[in-house]
Amino acid sequence: MTETTQMPSSPHPQDGEFGVYKRSPEYRLAADALRGLRQDLINDAFAYRPLPRMKLGGPFTRRLRGRMREYAAYTPHTAVALMGLMAFVVGWNSGGYGLTALVTGVLCLVPVLATLVRPVGAFWLSMAATPVFAVFARGTSGEWPWLPGPFVTHIFVLALVAIRTRPRTAAWMWLVTAVYGSVVATFFGWYDGSSNTGPMLVLSALMLLVIAVRHIRREAEQEVTAQLTVTEHERSKRTLLEERTTIARELHDVVAHHMSVVAIQAEAAPYRVENPPPELERAFVTIRENAVAALTELRRVLGVVRAEDYEAPDAPQPTLAELDGLLANVRDAGLSVDKTVTGAVRELPQGVELSAYRIVQEALSNTLRHAPGASARVEVGYVLGGLGLRIVNDAPPNPSLIKPSPGAGHGVTGMRERVSMLSGEMTAGATDDGGYEVAVFLPVARVGDGES
Repeated sequence: MTETTQMPSSPHPQDGEFGVYKRSPEYRLAADALRGLRQDLINDAFAYRPLPRMKLGGPFTRRLRGRMREYAAYTPHTAVALMGLMAFVVGWNSGGYGLTALVTGVLCLVPVLATLVRPVGAFWLSMAATPVFAVFARGTSGEWPWLPGPFVTHIFVLALVAIRTRPRTAAWMWLVTAVYGSVVATFFGWYDGSSNTGPMLVLSALMLLVIAVRHIRREAEQEVTAQLTVTEHERSKRTLLEERTTIARELHDVVAHHMSVVAIQAEAAPYRVENPPPELERAFVTIRENAVAALTELRRVLGVVRAEDYEAPDAPQPTLAELDGLLANVRDAGLSVDKTVTGAVRELPQGVELSAYRIVQEALSNTLRHAPGASARVEVGYVLGGLGLRIVNDAPPNPSLIKPSPGAGHGVTGMRERVSMLSGEMTAGATDDGGYEVAVFLPVARVGDGES
């Protein structure tokens, strides 16, 4: 007869099912605590972790030069060495005389110096040195279980290890210290003296609390800085995408208009010629079909950037012919601006006209926001290979008394995006007199370029 063993239907049996019971919350809490203790103070306790050099980005260290700057990087190591020297002196004075004093001094020195390379291991060395010190200095006076040398040493070690590790490790070290002090003072009170476990725990708790708060504050500052960096990057990226969306909409309107005109004219052209040959009719039909297909594809590709509530403007897009109206508006806003036009004024492609108008508009808006009270000049140059623009403003009068209105700081990004899409060139930056200058060149292909 074959015996069949019933397997559980789920990988996590319920309470009492198949003799398996869930662990209680208290058990899981204790298990997690022991796991944390093992992870922080036992696993790789003597791992080699040298103390890194100090970063020289502070207001004082960045002014140092030469060897002083190199030496300043080892300031933390020097501080640890001085603390070790202090522990050595206290251990020497409280450990008796002669060779015994030397041994007790070394017992206090080694744990402090060990924090330079093996911080968690230094804590266990300090714990181990405490009873050994008591054996060598048994005849000296002092409180129990921490004589003066081990007391100072353990305080130094707790502080240094807490600085180099995380707050949870500091809490575990304090708890181990409390357990050791309580057990030794209660069950091994063969030393004739009063217990100083209370002062040790209070002093170390206050010190570790200050260090933990410093850790938490530094982590919070790093998190805020990282968040601000991400936010600024996302804001810049969003502004760039918005500007590209606007440009795509405007190009859609411009190109769609011209393609519609081509399609209509190709359809009407055969009726304007008396008895057109079949070849001409077929050519116009092909032109119209290609224009309609291109228009459909253009609307399909560029139409995805339109918002659902976006409506095409009723009025035509602005051009350089309307630049005087723009200058009149900014003059009404309080900006003194002059315009200079050089070269033979001619009609340019609508995309170039629109981008040039928007660039002048954004540059003057930046002047109103960031240099209130300053005067500006707009120079438009019609040259053989394209269009040149130069918008420059003077330094604002009394800058200490004027608070410029805040802006998003991405206007220049939008201008560069427009120039880049037209394969142009742009420079923007402060002038020697404290003003700001934007210089743009937009290439315009001549009629017949590229023809064979």
